[in-house]
Amino acid sequence: MSSPVHMVPVLCCAVLMFLGLKGPEHGDMDLEAVSKRSAFHAKPQGLILQYGTAGFRTNAQHLDHIMFRMGLLAVLRSKQTRSTIGVMVTASHNPEEDNGVKLVDPLGEMLAPSWEEHATCLASAEEQDMPEVLAAIVEKEAVDLQQTAFIVIGRDTRPSSEKLSQSVIDGVTVLGGQFHDYGLLTTPQLHYMVYCRNSGGRYGQATVEGYYQKLSKAFVELTKQVSCSGDEKRSVKVDCANGIGALKLKEMEHHFSQGLSVLLFNDGTEGRLNHLCGADFVKSQQKPPQGMEMKSGERCCSFDGDADRIVYYYCDAAGHFHLIDGDKIATLISTFLKELLLEIGESLNMGVVQTAYANGSSTRYLEEVMKVPVYCTKTGVKHLHHKAKEFDIGVYFEANGHGTALFSEAVEVKIKRLAQDLEDEKGKAARMLASIVDLFNQAAGDAISDMLVIEAILALKGLTVQQWDAIYVDLPNRQLKVKVADRRVISTTDAERQAVTPPGLQEAINDLVKKYRLARAFVRPSGTEDIVRVYAEANSQEGADRLAYEVSLVVYQLAGGIGERPQPTF
Repeated sequence: MSSPVHMVPVLCCAVLMFLGLKGPEHGDMDLEAVSKRSAFHAKPQGLILQYGTAGFRTNAQHLDHIMFRMGLLAVLRSKQTRSTIGVMVTASHNPEEDNGVKLVDPLGEMLAPSWEEHATCLASAEEQDMPEVLAAIVEKEAVDLQQTAFIVIGRDTRPSSEKLSQSVIDGVTVLGGQFHDYGLLTTPQLHYMVYCRNSGGRYGQATVEGYYQKLSKAFVELTKQVSCSGDEKRSVKVDCANGIGALKLKEMEHHFSQGLSVLLFNDGTEGRLNHLCGADFVKSQQKPPQGMEMKSGERCCSFDGDADRIVYYYCDAAGHFHLIDGDKIATLISTFLKELLLEIGESLNMGVVQTAYANGSSTRYLEEVMKVPVYCTKTGVKHLHHKAKEFDIGVYFEANGHGTALFSEAVEVKIKRLAQDLEDEKGKAARMLASIVDLFNQAAGDAISDMLVIEAILALKGLTVQQWDAIYVDLPNRQLKVKVADRRVISTTDAERQAVTPPGLQEAINDLVKKYRLARAFVRPSGTEDIVRVYAEANSQEGADRLAYEVSLVVYQLAGGIGERPQPTF
């Protein structure tokens, strides 16, 4: 018995004939073939998923139709941009049973917002409506169907990833797209491949080996400058979250092993992906991952499941755990870049981009001590990346450890020229800057690249992990959540630092903040569920806890809180 999902609706066929998308002379988009193939990747009735900053993410069992349809969408995006587009199968720091997918735009960035909407529409369309949705995207975006399409695909180590990436390939091929399947990759490696392919090789060679060689060569060049004081070889302990980062570091380490020894933990041979380990666990739980022995003063770091985030940490002599998050990473990097620029005598337009969650101490240190301009954007990597592109040199990190540095093309050319032309100390600084430009993955936050940058800077400056941590002292802070009937009652401005609605909320927060020293607080609606997130910081932990609780009460009262009233945690 033939299923209705095999049919292209008659009305839709007429629309498509009119649009020139169907018929014998337009073989580029055979919607009947799409519908037939789609039946093998049928969408569960009524399932609606939203394409967010991280793409689609949910339990892997519900993703087959999404993968197929993202293969279709990637082909349309490739034809429209006349560029290679990436598709990454991963759910990053989510549990192992989840999976997800995100598309990568031509310069290695996140998918454009208007295409995020297309992704949501296409993923949510019932089977019989899908051809119409595809046709609407083609018309709205003026996609030239005669254009060739090329898609690159990567996946993480989850048990479901291989089968799901085959569903992506199914979607790509039914629309006549060409593809290259890289197989197992970290997410930032796929971003790098897309950027390389679309820069005509200017950015680098679009192979895994090309990635290893570019980063390792830059790291070795940079660490050549380290004055040898007879120390034994530097080493760092790396928690790989039982994910793809372990595989790739093992493949890469022989390239840079003369300058750094990496000791891998949670490498996927035993534990489950992201379970009691990884950057997200360490940051949220403020404790070391399972499976890693830490001695006092040892430098340790954690990647997340797809290796696009990194946090550092150590234990002091008293056995206390110290976390070094994205704020301190950004401070170390931007301080080093500023020092090199001063040495060379170049005053370039440099900025650090943070979100409202950045610790106030980091902002104060950068602005007042280092005299580096700091800018605040809405939460979400795409907002930070976009803002960082406005500068000659833009450094951005979220507190969760996702970030990188971007260098404008003109500045890259200038730095490389100075590295060749200058002599003495200025020449040495220019060559170090040229190497660090190559060491960053400018397409996306990259745990492997960031780790090598951090290790090189610490070695060059002769800093221990404790000295790095002591650059400034974080202000105590507290984050809470308040359940509300409808999160849309809260709207914000000033990069989410001020509440516009409901009336009276911001005034109430301002009055509460005045009661504490070095205090600030803000509220923002969650992007995915009916909760409001509250952030507070003050000069003492008790103050931060009290302020967060008091702000939560005000949110509960003025923004339609539901369930139990917020309770004090102090």
